[in-house]
Amino acid sequence: MTSRAVWPVSLSWGDLRLRPLRAADRYEWDAVRWHNREWLAPWEASQPEPSERPPSFGRFVRGQNREARAGRCLPWLITEQDPGTGRFSLVGQLTVSSIIRGAFQSATLGYWVDGRQAGRGIAPLAVAMATDFCFEHLGLHRMQVNIRPENAASLRVVEKLGFREEAYFKDYLHIAGAWADHRAFALTAPEVPDGLVRPFTGTEVGLTVHPR
Repeated sequence: MTSRAVWPVSLSWGDLRLRPLRAADRYEWDAVRWHNREWLAPWEASQPEPSERPPSFGRFVRGQNREARAGRCLPWLITEQDPGTGRFSLVGQLTVSSIIRGAFQSATLGYWVDGRQAGRGIAPLAVAMATDFCFEHLGLHRMQVNIRPENAASLRVVEKLGFREEAYFKDYLHIAGAWADHRAFALTAPEVPDGLVRPFTGTEVGLTVHPR
């Protein structure tokens, strides 16, 4: 199965849901990002050429969904349901990108979480959900996560899930206005035959897939 066949798709486990990014998310996305501007600033990708302006939110969403339909990425928002109201609120974002088929069958995963929700296990569960989907439903073989050496919170995420370190990339990405080193972590599907969600949560409950 390819992402062309399943997109748009949402994933859920408990109160957490990964769902496609929509143009209607602009105001909530802007509000959460504004509140987290200092929290996220050290880890934000930037443009090496100052003249390059970032796309508008609507254009960004359209581009991401176009890439998803072509099978090259999976752009999800991380949302959490309030048990009292049933409403899902935005708590972060996770994107599986650089999906390569053929002999490689690999992808790269990146994410951010609202600083007000940090330490609650949201990031590792979201990464586990996305990785399980890619291994079990898309048939990918390998998932990679690249992390700044200074990003202790993200390093704890891959440590909790058992990603192994594979490489150190010098000046790998332009981050917060400068080229930054990254540590590369990865897992292959045969290394986690039971997936990541079940071992991480300590239950026999796997993720639920909601197509369309």
